Amino acid sequence: MYITCMRRTYALVQVSLALIDDAGGRHWGYELSRRSGVRSPVMYRILHSMLEEGWLTDGWEEQAQVGRVKRPPRRYYELTDTGKVELGAVITGARQDARFRALVAPQVAGIAI
Repeated sequence: MYITCMRRTYALVQVSLALIDDAGGRHWGYELSRRSGVRSPVMYRILHSMLEEGWLTDGWEEQAQVGRVKRPPRRYYELTDTGKVELGAVITGARQDARFRALVAPQVAGIAI
């Protein structure tokens, strides 16, 4: 059940691969940008769309977790069950699309989707 309002783009596939690589974990914006290779403005538009579609939930790091580090709390993202299904559909569709095969083939070998 792929939600058609999110157009399958190279950036969407890259962010999807980074998220599904640790489907049960918390993901931070900087970490996702680094792992996916997608620059922040584009990545945050994708994350915002995923939040609106219910693929992700988000929250803020508690101040106690930040501790003495001189930075504000970070926003995190977690995949929902719906998001896991939808990202699986994005990646499956990318495998079948010649534009994305080189991107998807080497990275999904060890991932059961």
